[in-house]
Amino acid sequence: MNQQKKIIENITKKWLFLVSLTTLVILIGIFFLLFFTGIKAFSEISLFEFFFGTNWNPTAYHEPSWGIFSLFIGTLMVTFGSLAFAIPLGIMSAIYLAEIASPKVREIVKPTIEMIAGIPSVVLGLIGLLFLSPLIAKLFGLSSGLTGLTSSIVVGIMVLPTIISISEDVITSLPREFKEASLALGATKWQTIKMVLVPASLSGIVAAIMLGLGRAVGETIVVLMLAGNSRAFPTSIFDSVRPMTANIAIEIKEVIRGGLHYKSLFAIGLVLFLMTFLINFISDLIIDKHVKKYKW
Repeated sequence: MNQQKKIIENITKKWLFLVSLTTLVILIGIFFLLFFTGIKAFSEISLFEFFFGTNWNPTAYHEPSWGIFSLFIGTLMVTFGSLAFAIPLGIMSAIYLAEIASPKVREIVKPTIEMIAGIPSVVLGLIGLLFLSPLIAKLFGLSSGLTGLTSSIVVGIMVLPTIISISEDVITSLPREFKEASLALGATKWQTIKMVLVPASLSGIVAAIMLGLGRAVGETIVVLMLAGNSRAFPTSIFDSVRPMTANIAIEIKEVIRGGLHYKSLFAIGLVLFLMTFLINFISDLIIDKHVKKYKW
């Protein structure tokens, strides 16, 4: 019987190792595909023009332009606009669920929040297009509600489950001695939350925010539907913007395979890949630091 269990354990270990190795191979394959296709664009486009040029117009007949800086700024506008919406709401919700809500309320509210992550982004984009966009246009007197602000709000809603769920888990996983010691010293519940629990959870909360940041950077459908897709350099959150993800989605179907336009879109994909990889890498470092700090 013991021999049979050992065989099953060995098979399980090898299977899990194979699955993990397959995931790693796929990730490396994606990187090399982006790298070896995208890097060829720089044989015809200067690095300075690509990264700092403010005009992206590859289809111009006389002088095509390949600058992604306006697309990059559009990506940052939507990303950090969504975080400005999601971070305060997400952290306050996590604190409420972890320390204030009754067990019955927590059992209902937390799964409901996590269900938002399962809503298709195209559905959220459609809701934003039909209801939020006209409201934004009316409130701010804009000719069109398809702006960086509109897409930021909807992307922020999509990011909320990540920030709330991870932050709440981090707060509830803190040693009980932290809370008990603070209360024993005469601190109120709110003082304990503010001065003890939140600072002790800070690295985990930051990791949750970083993971939300990675989610926001890579979002495509919502920004494609709500950002307005203007290639002009954005100067305000109320301008129409075209993030890099939306630009790839719009133009990839129109390009000739192997052409310069095709290669330049892969170069943009490589930039996005490196951005999200860096964000996730930093998140892992923060989470690892948090685990080691409070590991007993």
